[in-house]
Amino acid sequence: MSAMITRSGIGYDVHRLEAGRPLVLGGVKLFHPQGLGLAGHSDADVLCHAIADAILGAAGLQDIGHYFPNADASLRGISSLEILRRTAGIIADAGARIINVDSTLIAEEPKISPHVSTMRERIAESLGLDSSRIGVKATTNEMLGFLGRGEGMAALATASVETPAE
Repeated sequence: MSAMITRSGIGYDVHRLEAGRPLVLGGVKLFHPQGLGLAGHSDADVLCHAIADAILGAAGLQDIGHYFPNADASLRGISSLEILRRTAGIIADAGARIINVDSTLIAEEPKISPHVSTMRERIAESLGLDSSRIGVKATTNEMLGFLGRGEGMAALATASVETPAE
């Protein structure tokens, strides 16, 4: 087996909130107190999108928009858990292996803590990992800016990936 090196990647995503859309975070459908959901071409799961970008970046590959372009009609409404499954396949095809993921959701509401365990399990299953290798946290933006006004949600993620040494 060839030598492997460990690389890290960072992902970020943001989507605006709008009426008439489901709210899906970490692969879990949640209730928003104002009945809002995230706008986007897919299910707009900012947490999964940030994780996918972090994984792709750690492997030295192109970003999520390259592999899952919003101009591709076949991807309209796709589950972001499916995006994670496909991302794991892209990584495996590159000879790489995901080690772990850590993520933070930035939103004023709803409360995420009751759903973190389920989110970790669904993300882990999609990536083919044990849930102990997935971190999910949440924070607010202290009512500052568009996130603080509840106009959208954002997520940050980091990932560690083993890739073949060059």
